[in-house]
Formats: sequence, C-alpha cells, structure tokens
Amino acid sequence: MFILRIFWNFTEHRLRALWRIVIQFIVMGIFTLGSSLVLGFIYTAIQLIASGEVSPEDIAANLNQTGLFGVIVTVFTLLATLLSMALVGHFVDRRRLGDFGFHLRAWGWWADFGFGLALGVVLMAGIFLVEWAAGWIQPQLALSLKPDYLLGLLAQLILFFCVGIYEEVQFRGYPLRNLAEGINVRWLGPRGALVVAWLVTSILFGAAHAGNQNATFISSFNIALAGIFLGLGFVLTGKLAIPIGLHMTWNFFQGTVFGFPVSGGAFGASVFTLQQGGPDLWTGGAFGPEAGLIGILAMAAGCLLILAWVWLRQRRLGIHAPLAEYTPRTQTPAQ
Repeated sequence: MFILRIFWNFTEHRLRALWRIVIQFIVMGIFTLGSSLVLGFIYTAIQLIASGEVSPEDIAANLNQTGLFGVIVTVFTLLATLLSMALVGHFVDRRRLGDFGFHLRAWGWWADFGFGLALGVVLMAGIFLVEWAAGWIQPQLALSLKPDYLLGLLAQLILFFCVGIYEEVQFRGYPLRNLAEGINVRWLGPRGALVVAWLVTSILFGAAHAGNQNATFISSFNIALAGIFLGLGFVLTGKLAIPIGLHMTWNFFQGTVFGFPVSGGAFGASVFTLQQGGPDLWTGGAFGPEAGLIGILAMAAGCLLILAWVWLRQRRLGIHAPLAEYTPRTQTPAQ
C-alpha cells in the first residue's frame, strides 16, 4: 500500500503530481519527435521531386533564409504541446482545459491578454530608447518591400506567436500548477506551494536557455528572473493571458522590430538593424538585453505595471490560491 501511495493519490483518485508532469513531458516529446520525423520526410520529398530549374539547394536556402522551415517546426511544437496538455490534462489530471489558465470564453481573459501584448511593446520600446539615448546602439531602418524580407517578417511573427503560447504552457500553465498541487502540504499551504512552484519552474526556465547561442551563467540567471516576471500574471490571476501576450510581443519587438538578439539568437529580417556598443553589463552584449541590467530594470518595471493592472481589474492583490488546489471536473473551480 505504501508503494502504491507513491504513485496514486487516494484522496483525489488520480496519479500524484510528479508522475503527471513526467507523463505530460513524455507525451509532448513523443508528439514533437513524431512531427519532426514527418517534417523531415516532407523536406526530403521536396528535394527529391524538385525540378531541374529549381535545385533542392535553392529550396533549402529559401526555406532557411525566410525562416519558413523553422516556423513549420515551431507550429508543430505548439500543436504537440497543446495536444499533450489537453490529453494528459483530461485523462490523467482529470481537469478542464481552463484549469491550466485558458479561460477563453471570459472577456476578462482577452482584456488581460491585450494588456500583456501592450506591456511587451512598451517595455521593449523603453529598452530601445534608453540604449539609443545612451549611445549604446546605432539603429538603421531596414524596411523593404522585397518578398523575401516581408516573408521573413511574417515568419517571425508566427514563430514568436507560437513560442509565446507553448513556452508558457511548458513552463507555467502545466508544470507550475501540478507542482504547486503536489507540494501543497499543511505547513506550506496553497500560497506557499505556489510561490515555491513559481520559483522552481522559473529556475528550470533559465536552465532550459543555458544552451542558447552566446549564453552565459549571467544570461541563464536573468532568464530565470524572466521566468518570475512572466509567471507573475499567472500566479496573481490564475490565467495565462498576461504571460502569453507579454511573451509574444517582448520577443517579437526585441528581435523582429528593434533588431536585438532574442535570448542569444538572431532571427533574420528586422525593422531596424543595430550596431551594438556600450557595456555588456548593461546591454547584455551578444545575448541581448535579457542578459543585461537594462533587461532586469525593464522586468522590474513590468512587474510593477502588472501589479497595478491586476489591482485595477480585481481590486485586490494576492497569490491565486486555487491554482494549488485540485477541483474535480464535476465541480465548479474557484476563480
């Protein structure tokens, strides 16, 4: 019986949190691997059936130049993430899709989403203007009507849209909630469990970016802080609306509009091209603003703005305790 209790929660009549997280991760990996194999097959087929006038090398170069192949992979990753969350959430977690932060039928969800979109724009524009005023960057307008350029911008818009959703599901929506439920013991309580889960998933978020191009210990630490920043709206509201909107525009305006590296990487076409100077301690150097003090200051300002928004919307501030409490599907969850 003791061994069984390690795996099964007899009170909730479902697997314990650790095993739910492991299963969702495995299912997501299987779906992602399967989609990658399919894409690889399609890509090879395109090369084999290419006409003599357009060589396979030309097709590959165009896909890489515009970022289309990367976008296709990203879209499949998004689908794999959402499908794994939906299936494991229904059959293993035994909960509703909305319990993972997707209250899509409520107008308030979309209001929060809009705020998150606007916040990402404002914060990244602030970083750009401060660095420009300090003389740390020399921006040049790079707008063009060339099809490859416009297609590259569209590709990045789709890419960052997808990343903003699936990374929030992977690091906040699914694991944060399950981990908080799993450690919601009497001496810690639901709010304490949520804070611990929030910190742990933020550390994992930073670690997941440790292998990025130009990554350093400082950049990984700062990305962990970004995890706390992104997760704030979730733990205050129980919804992923603010984190998803913020994540989308933070990345899109950082890379595609203002031309900064995004978490260490460059993504091709951008509205501005930059010559980066200034002290790496402040600018983040080759990794981009997220690795610099200017990024930390922007995140701190963003946290204050999120707190103000939630206060205006809810007339209260506090950790959303129901995130750490299991509500069976037959009952109405606390909002």
